[in-house]
Amino acid sequence: MKEYKVISWKMGLSRNNERLEDTLNEYAKQGWQVVFIYENSTTIVLERDKNR
Repeated sequence: MKEYKVISWKMGLSRNNERLEDTLNEYAKQGWQVVFIYENSTTIVLERDKNR
């Protein structure tokens, strides 16, 4: 079974790519994988196995 998480990314004025990378890496350590990034949006959908 899968579980999903939807996060809203708040764009900043500086270091935006670095902050996004750090955030995604933190979620990856918890077993989350990016499933979808909405085009022209700041919404990211993540999934992982619920019974891990």
